[in-house]
Amino acid sequence: MSIFVSGIRLPFGEPEQAALQAACQQCGIAPDGVDAAVYRVSLDARHGRIQQVYTVVLDGLEEEEAFAAKLQMPSVRYKETIPFAPTLGKTPLSHPPVVIGFGPAGLFAAFLLARYGYQPLVLERGDTIARRDQAVGQFWAGGALDLHSNIQFGEGGAGAYSDGKLTTRINDPLCDEVLRILVQFGAPPEILRMAKPHIGTDILKTVVCAMREAIIAYGGTVRFRTPVTGLSQKNGVLTALFADGMEIGCEQAVLAIGHSARDTFFALHKAGVDMQPKPFSAGVRIEHLQEDINRALYGKAAGLSGLPPAEYALSCRDGGRACYTFCMCPGGQVVAAQSEENTIVTNGMSYHARDGRNANAAIAVSLDPVDFDDGTPFGGIALQRQIEQAAFQLSGSYHAPCQTVRDFMEGRASQKAGRVQPTYPIGVVYGRANQCLPDFITASLRTGLRAFGRKIHGFDSADALITAPETRTSSPVRLPRGQSLYSRTVDGLIPCGEGAGYAGGIMSAAVDGMRAACRIMEQFAPVG
Repeated sequence: MSIFVSGIRLPFGEPEQAALQAACQQCGIAPDGVDAAVYRVSLDARHGRIQQVYTVVLDGLEEEEAFAAKLQMPSVRYKETIPFAPTLGKTPLSHPPVVIGFGPAGLFAAFLLARYGYQPLVLERGDTIARRDQAVGQFWAGGALDLHSNIQFGEGGAGAYSDGKLTTRINDPLCDEVLRILVQFGAPPEILRMAKPHIGTDILKTVVCAMREAIIAYGGTVRFRTPVTGLSQKNGVLTALFADGMEIGCEQAVLAIGHSARDTFFALHKAGVDMQPKPFSAGVRIEHLQEDINRALYGKAAGLSGLPPAEYALSCRDGGRACYTFCMCPGGQVVAAQSEENTIVTNGMSYHARDGRNANAAIAVSLDPVDFDDGTPFGGIALQRQIEQAAFQLSGSYHAPCQTVRDFMEGRASQKAGRVQPTYPIGVVYGRANQCLPDFITASLRTGLRAFGRKIHGFDSADALITAPETRTSSPVRLPRGQSLYSRTVDGLIPCGEGAGYAGGIMSAAVDGMRAACRIMEQFAPVG
């Protein structure tokens, strides 16, 4: 049980001991009469001032709840801390539970099941991180695209090639447990306190591998290069999965396939799993010099020792449609993220140090099922493919279409880049990058760029660079589930994470995976 004191503002660079003293002073208690620690810290660069904003936790007071209530201060609250302790059921399982997919949702579902003795079987269509790195490196160097092991598929999921952001809009007590598990397996302890924690793709890969080894040590099994191709059910109840030519007896499965496993969506829908079209977004990647973003957001303080690379999140409305920045990667690079031949897909990633020359982010335009209705759950996939294939045809290769912001805004083909050089690893083709996008997306992007240029000086500068397209922002389908978390049409199957439409990033996907595991554990006894 603890007291939390929030909103403590100090100039950047002040020792955090000052925040602890300020929390005690605000509560009218002596610093030596309580255990004080920083719970969260964020950076506020608005209004030309760089401040660190702290939340401090105080422990050791008597009758803490009554003490907080007596103060009647909005910045002081009592919070009951309940340790994570899942309930375990008693009904025996005929088969160990199966986790389909090994991205954040599947990874955390499998880890929890393994840690509590359920000996899960993980089926992942892609490779281990090490082999996946080889496949991605060969493709970026001009080799063939591996359709099962790439930026989208393999150990760690799409999140393994990202900035490793751990921010989320959900307010779930399991978020803290996710962070603790990540630190346990090698993530920097600082993520426990950061308001906007990130790991970076370099450290995240190491963490993922360590968690896989723990799953195996606990008695779980992980099979790579094993795509699920279907399932069987009896009277609406899951009885088996089909994978790599095998029939695997199964009564409980977590379906965590990610947002790009299109062939698996089709196969499972054919087998009777309920699906429906879901809103998603599409757009482009934009790049600036990181030093320009730093100056625009930090002002004269840019370059101050210890100040992290500046980051942003922007949004505006264009009629009934949203245009917003997504997955901003300070000091990162744009990556080739396709999972199908003769397509182009971009994404962004950065390492823990975030020390690259460029900043990049997606600029995405919201799409509603009415924009791609074809009478099936898969109209969004069809639109994604249309854009991705149009980009390939536009460039004539896996080189991505590229255009300066000035030329994009004026509808003119680009001939070369200016101060900002592209980081897309395969190479780019200059021209009219927007030609692979529907006109309404292009129009909304132009509206967004003008609005964002008013919010961040230089955001719409002539030399900023656009690389197209960004289509895999989230799943274009949803797999409906009830309050029990199970599929509405296949009992025993829990659709989970981003691919099922119930998460939007590493943290929320991990939390959803843990909830899926807890749902199984509370009903059934550990295996063996």
